[in-house]
Amino acid sequence: MQINKELILRVAKNARLSLNDEEINKFIEDFKEILKSFSAINNVNTDNVKPSFQPINIKNSLREDSPKECVSQEEILKNAKHKKGDYFLGPKAL
Repeated sequence: MQINKELILRVAKNARLSLNDEEINKFIEDFKEILKSFSAINNVNTDNVKPSFQPINIKNSLREDSPKECVSQEEILKNAKHKKGDYFLGPKAL
């Protein structure tokens, strides 16, 4: 990838930045240095290395769903301070 003024201006436009010529030249050098640092990854030998998408094995940690006896509506509402009929009473929504 070639780092030039047009690329920097395109990135600046996407980021809604207004850059002067001095800042553009600085970003050109900075981007070149960043790409140079990342290019070291291309030299790493990855033959016979299986891809790893997660650092640890993921297993299903959910319990089995088993039916149980429910609590009655009266028992749930017996300690409710704000109720109306068979329901909880909440604040009005505008």
